[in-house]
Amino acid sequence: MAEAEKTLTLDKKMSDVFDWSDDATPVRDALWNHFMDNNEKDTLKTIDDMKKFEDMADDQVASEAEKLLKG
Repeated sequence: MAEAEKTLTLDKKMSDVFDWSDDATPVRDALWNHFMDNNEKDTLKTIDDMKKFEDMADDQVASEAEKLLKG
C-alpha cells in the first residue's frame, strides 16, 4: 500500500493538486508533456526525467511539479 500512496499525486488531476490550476489533466501527464516539449520530443530522455518522480513522496512530487509547471 505504501507504494501506491507514494505516487498518488501523480495520478490526481492538476486541479485537485494545485489551487492555481483548472486543468483536468493528471499530474503525471502534465509532467510528461512538459518534459517532451523541453526535450525536443525525445521519449527516452523524457522517460529518464519521469523516473525520479516515481520514487518521490507525494508532497515532494507536488513541490517539484509546481516548480516545473506553474507559470
